[in-house]
Amino acid sequence: MSIPTLLVFSLLFVSSYASVQDFCVADLSQSDTPSGFPCKDPKKVTEADFVYSGVGKPGNTTNIIKAAVTPAFTAQFPGVNGLGISIARLDLAVGGVIPMHTHPGGSELLVVIEGTICAGFISSSANTVYFKTLNKGDIMVFPQGLLHFQINSGKGPALAYVSFGSPVPGLQITDFALFANELPTELVAATTFLDVAQIKKLKGVLGGTN
Repeated sequence: MSIPTLLVFSLLFVSSYASVQDFCVADLSQSDTPSGFPCKDPKKVTEADFVYSGVGKPGNTTNIIKAAVTPAFTAQFPGVNGLGISIARLDLAVGGVIPMHTHPGGSELLVVIEGTICAGFISSSANTVYFKTLNKGDIMVFPQGLLHFQINSGKGPALAYVSFGSPVPGLQITDFALFANELPTELVAATTFLDVAQIKKLKGVLGGTN
């Protein structure tokens, strides 16, 4: 058998083997791993594993950011485990904001269902800002790992759904990373050029210490 023929045969074999397992519903009784949750016993899988109703209800926006994110990630929706997709509901009250944040595990696609949302992201190469006021039916994409935000810029509540290219996209909110933990104030000041009084004020609001 020639080398090209062997390579084609190998690729077909791998493809055939990979397609044998149609899905891997998460077994949430076991520990998560870097490659996802272990698969639930196929004999115990039911249609309920592929349906989730949690994103149909409004989230609680009575908080400091006047916003709520209701996820349907692996932990809530075991059927997306291993499929490279997930979704979340985004509720923004008047003046609501999802502060600057990143999703290290996947890109994001947002579609506005109701209201008006100003959304944008910042490139990592040149720190170029891309932002746009979005209305009902508009869609915007946020590349994986880039800082981005959403603000309700309308006069009424806003609703959007966001899908991700990962069942566990991850989340790091910049403000919380700087001001909601024990990172010493002097280090925050040295790395952000903010004055100490402002840092302590933000730590007081977000629950940080030191």
